[in-house]
Amino acid sequence: MTLIALAVGGRGLVDPDEPILHVDDEAFLRSRAAFETTRVYDGRPFKLDEHLARLAGSAARVEIGRIDTDELRRLAALALEAAAAPDAMLRLFVTPGRDGAGSPTQVAMVSTLPGGLDELRERGIRLVSIQLGLDAEVRASSPWLLGGVKSTSYAVNMAAEAEAKRRGGDDAVFLGSGDIVLEGPVTNVWWRYDDVLYTPALELGILAGVTRAALMEEAAAAGREVREGMFPLEHLVAADEAFTSSSIREVMPVVEVDSRPIGAGAPGPAAQELQQALRRAAAEIRR
Repeated sequence: MTLIALAVGGRGLVDPDEPILHVDDEAFLRSRAAFETTRVYDGRPFKLDEHLARLAGSAARVEIGRIDTDELRRLAALALEAAAAPDAMLRLFVTPGRDGAGSPTQVAMVSTLPGGLDELRERGIRLVSIQLGLDAEVRASSPWLLGGVKSTSYAVNMAAEAEAKRRGGDDAVFLGSGDIVLEGPVTNVWWRYDDVLYTPALELGILAGVTRAALMEEAAAAGREVREGMFPLEHLVAADEAFTSSSIREVMPVVEVDSRPIGAGAPGPAAQELQQALRRAAAEIRR
């Protein structure tokens, strides 16, 4: 991924090679910052309002305070116009600013998309389960654990992805105690039995994915039932098919978990249908 354009609150467009944070910004000192990432289709960010609302919630949870979503929307428009990239990735960051200064920093970044996503989608990905060692319900009821918050404290998430690759997988799936399925490092997790889709409930402290919500609407429109709840890993592994969802990777079929094939061991029909529905929904925002 390559940074194409950058806009900073109070400054406007900034050269992507120019430093924008001080070393005493709490985002650097303590990883106390919040962010959002969304895919850009034909120059327009998908579900920007929903991402801004979630960003405001995350900022409040990490005690950044009230953020200026109108300013972030303006910064996003500036960066997107400067990037002139029809298909890209938009990231929005808010930090508390310099230690003790009480002046938040707001940033919009436009970057190229990761390569190889369509090839991965065609063959399907292999997941590796990673134990968090936490009771899912305790995690959800402990606000200091920041369940459901999209903060920049991503070291554990990135370490999990790296561990999955060391074990021969493409991505990870987090498990709570009792092997309860939670989410991926940057994705929500889904699986199917017949015409019913299953996905972990938000009450488990997982991220309320914007793409997850969009897929629920698309699944309902297609006549598929969606059941949210607390499910063990074995329920996922025995499914007819599985997939993950995220803003950038969209719908990604899962063909294997811990070296055990899912269904036929190939991308399934629900993942393909929902990927097409997601692209149609993205096309609607361009009209």
